[in-house]
Amino acid sequence: MQALSASQDAGISLREVSKTFGDGSQNVTALHQATLEVKRGRFASLVGPSGCGKSTLLYILGGFESPSSGVVEALGRSVTGPGIDRGVVFQEYALFPWLTVSQNIAYGLQSKGASKEEVRDTVHRYLQLMHLEGFGARYPRELSGGMRQRVALARTFAYEPDILLLDEPFGALDSQTRELMQDELLRMWQSSGMTVLMVTHDLHEAAYLSDDIYVMSKRPGRIVAHYTSTIDHALEREQIMLSPQFTELHNQVWLSVREQVKASLSEVQA
Repeated sequence: MQALSASQDAGISLREVSKTFGDGSQNVTALHQATLEVKRGRFASLVGPSGCGKSTLLYILGGFESPSSGVVEALGRSVTGPGIDRGVVFQEYALFPWLTVSQNIAYGLQSKGASKEEVRDTVHRYLQLMHLEGFGARYPRELSGGMRQRVALARTFAYEPDILLLDEPFGALDSQTRELMQDELLRMWQSSGMTVLMVTHDLHEAAYLSDDIYVMSKRPGRIVAHYTSTIDHALEREQIMLSPQFTELHNQVWLSVREQVKASLSEVQA
């Protein structure tokens, strides 16, 4: 476990961030002085008990929610709202149903003012990368869940945001498709240089993909542990999963999360 510290090369930085929902009479505190830092180019995961504020923290980073207090920065700049520097992929396949696969992938590029040639070439490249050749003219309703999520990832990666925020992106997929999507995400991230923060309940997923894993406490959520991976992500999936480094990291994180879940259940039963 490593101590949290500020750094000049932080891609994502939250310092003592708190968030309270309510009108004053019935308030719910989701986050309490949460502090974390993800260095540029690293892949971090956020885990913890259900309802601990993981998604709230991600929405604050995305600019969709404002913190009640604290400092939120992306690439050294204060987060005051959504921005094209931060791409977000949700669990619910947030695609435009009236646009084709190609048009969905092109959307972010067109918003950035890319030329028609750049849009065409980039869409073609991502259709190949995500194994969607022949589906460019299809609509989201005509695709499987795994294919829709590949389109969502392709759309976000295509316009090359500096930061990628993932909220349980594979939670609704079957186990086989989920593993394939994890491999695709890992491959694409390694070639992109993006800074990634992913919310997940799957500790195997967190240990497989991440450079850093942050554990949140029971609500109100705060960061209670930070684990750094020593796994070589250039290895094949089977080699990673069977490695002692993977087993050690997974077990450390599991014990930390289990402690917070037990504390949450004890509070409910009291």
